[in-house]
Amino acid sequence: MPSIKLPRGLLLLPAAVLLSGCNMVTMSPSGDIAAQQRDLILWSTGLMLLIIVPVIILTLLFAWRYRASNKEAVYDPEWHHSTMLELVIWSIPLLIIIALGAMTWTSTHLLDPYRPLDRVAPGRAVPAEVKPLVVEVVAMDWKWLFVYPEQGIATVNELAAPVDRPIQFKLTASSVMNSFYIPALAGQIYAMAGMQTTLHAVINKPGIYDGISANYSGAGFSGMRFKFHGLSNADFDAWIAQNKGSKDALSRETYLQLEQPSEREPVRRYGSVADGLFTAIVNRCVEANRMCMHDMMKVDAQGGLGMPGVYNLAQLNTDTRDRLGLDSATTRTYIGALCTPQDLLGAGFASSDPAL
Repeated sequence: MPSIKLPRGLLLLPAAVLLSGCNMVTMSPSGDIAAQQRDLILWSTGLMLLIIVPVIILTLLFAWRYRASNKEAVYDPEWHHSTMLELVIWSIPLLIIIALGAMTWTSTHLLDPYRPLDRVAPGRAVPAEVKPLVVEVVAMDWKWLFVYPEQGIATVNELAAPVDRPIQFKLTASSVMNSFYIPALAGQIYAMAGMQTTLHAVINKPGIYDGISANYSGAGFSGMRFKFHGLSNADFDAWIAQNKGSKDALSRETYLQLEQPSEREPVRRYGSVADGLFTAIVNRCVEANRMCMHDMMKVDAQGGLGMPGVYNLAQLNTDTRDRLGLDSATTRTYIGALCTPQDLLGAGFASSDPAL
């Protein structure tokens, strides 16, 4: 039976079908910061291609010109130097490296995620009377919690912001390190337990955009997605009012329940949020009687006290554990408080005591 030969072009068809499902949002963003990052990628790639493309072309040209069958090519085994050729080989890459270095240095400062925005779009400065929208972000296992401290609401797996208004994200994590990423808005920024990172961004076009976790964080990582809504000012006010209408309150006890690992959580809305909740999450002291990290660091900054300074070792009581659904979880002991050096001296410890 004769074999059937297929055109080579058909071999690329499966790849074309797969690539047709790719979303090029990174190269066609809707936020000014993401657009500047896109431009940086394009400029950097273009500058590097100024070297790569000529090298590829000359490699093929030399291979063809000096092939063994070409008897007209000049063979000069004594050739060893050309000043002009050396200048071309070294000066052009050096100029490109200088250009890339200048672009990198400038963009490192202009696109610093901690740097407040000075414009909302090219040629449009941030109005002096406009304050950034503050959103507190908590990466959890495996969902996203968004707290709006000024509006007094919180949501799970849904985020919204007005068009052309700067946004200041304050980010942390409940457990393992994660990465907050909305490709249409800005680059990714890490969220880590016990720390706060910051990202400034702005959305310039109304729409619904995908937000993802860009750092593997365990079993539910693939479902750790959310929707970001770019809204007009009127629609954003309506969205805030919708969330305020929720009867659910995000108290510290509710947060401890929400903190338990779960996958593919639906959108949740909380009409009120406990005061200081985000600060407590960052400082790892949401639970009752647990000492906050900033208090512990303050004590450490004063010289530290060691174990003699511990006078309140606390555990969640049985009723609290039952209410939070932690009755089967491992019992944890927390340092509730530390005394001061003056307290220790008043209790009879000598100032030369090694424990101090």
